Amino acid sequence: MSERHRLHLRIVGRVQGVFFRAHTADEAQMLGLDGWVRNRSDGSVEVVAEGPRDALRQLAVWCHAGSPGAVVQRVDEAWEPPEPGDLGGFSIRY
Repeated sequence: MSERHRLHLRIVGRVQGVFFRAHTADEAQMLGLDGWVRNRSDGSVEVVAEGPRDALRQLAVWCHAGSPGAVVQRVDEAWEPPEPGDLGGFSIRY
């Protein structure tokens, strides 16, 4: 089994109201990642995901393009230590 890593993303731009969270959750699930995605009050979207480093990198690349209708201006990435038992599956937080 691949070593687990944790990636924390903040996506800035026109990323709310364009189904960014739903598409991100779909992408993360296809990649076999655990975690969550949510809208932030400042208009950005936040993602926390855990899994193999290669899959996390693929998710980050996807977030740079985003969902149809999104205009991504910037993606802030922070690699963090995984937190065992913290995440199960991938969900949209409200």
